[in-house]
Amino acid sequence: MSKRILLIEDDREISQLIASHLKQENYTVVAAFDGEEAAELFRKEKFDLILLDLMLPKVSGMDLLKQIRETSVVPVLIISAKDSDLDKALGLGFGADDYVSKPFSIIELTARVQAAIRRATQYIQAESEPASHTIQYKDVILDLHTFSAQVRGQNVQLTSKEFHILKLFFTHQSRVFTKEQIYQLIWEDDYFGNENVINVHIRRLREKIEEDPSTPEYIRTIWGIGYKLGV
Repeated sequence: MSKRILLIEDDREISQLIASHLKQENYTVVAAFDGEEAAELFRKEKFDLILLDLMLPKVSGMDLLKQIRETSVVPVLIISAKDSDLDKALGLGFGADDYVSKPFSIIELTARVQAAIRRATQYIQAESEPASHTIQYKDVILDLHTFSAQVRGQNVQLTSKEFHILKLFFTHQSRVFTKEQIYQLIWEDDYFGNENVINVHIRRLREKIEEDPSTPEYIRTIWGIGYKLGV
């Protein structure tokens, strides 16, 4: 069964271009042209990925993203002409998995779609041994089947990127990762020195799992190098 993508873009010409190309790659694409229509489609149907423009009529892309993240960890890729560091930081901070600035290469966009869907599905495949379904460090448990996390006995909703970053640290407990390595391993893309993407995700992750994010016990900063698990 082909993967289903909700494409939210008010420019019908751009929407048609993206949809046509993704359909050639065997994706099922459902198009919405404003925030209200998109919210209704999201409530009624199941999607494997969302492509979201920020500048939408009726309901803004940022507000729509916040609504989506209240109930779902479906991968969300922002596609927007608003390409300032602040806009990117806000989008990633509210739970987007990636940010593609307009104008973009349709080939690059397709590659990012493929990578996001692959990352979101690879950890929910059934494992042969029940013991391999979870990874635990201190008071945090990651469930690789349900793509969920428990922190001190409470369910905590992580985005796809946050989950994969945490899994990376949990499975390499003594290793220090540079920001470049984290980006290449999680985003599966070349790193162009945009530290803001990594900083935002680490900050949001700390806010969700740390008792005191200002003095983290789980994700430690190794100054001048990167991050490691707090052991």
